Amino acid sequence: MSDAPENKLSHIDAAGRARMVDVADKDVTDRIARAKGSVRVSSELATAIRGNTLAKGDLLAVARLAGIMAAKRTGELIPLCHPLPIDHVDVEATLDGDRVHITSLIRTRARTGVEMEALTAVTVCALTVIDMGKAIDKTMIIEGVRVIEKRGGRSGHYLAPGAEPTDSVEPSG
Repeated sequence: MSDAPENKLSHIDAAGRARMVDVADKDVTDRIARAKGSVRVSSELATAIRGNTLAKGDLLAVARLAGIMAAKRTGELIPLCHPLPIDHVDVEATLDGDRVHITSLIRTRARTGVEMEALTAVTVCALTVIDMGKAIDKTMIIEGVRVIEKRGGRSGHYLAPGAEPTDSVEPSG
């Protein structure tokens, strides 16, 4: 250990072992998180998405549903993530040129935030785009997956540089 200020990681105990954070003493507050990302696709796949001609069906609709389902299962997928009572999940997947743009908005009233749920929704939506389009385009690239806004809890409001805040009512706490 150095004499530098310690940046304590909440998921590491005093012995350096991974642990689930104890949130029992935290207040239950309204919390939201938004995330975004995109998948770069070929012009051939973009044409197929636009025309809804993929053999597996409507890529954007299926990918959106996959993102919603994934958000609800985040606590099962991320080892130290708390399972949360999710009140609302919104996932959007839109095609613009050679990109499928994905956004998620997750709401809960809980002791911990829903950033991981928002990121999981975007990531699984993106993976579903790849799964459904891989017969046409094996070169797809997932890009820019990140949290763009978070509200609620002790750390308050975070808005990524350049992001517009959500129109939601400011959560308490």
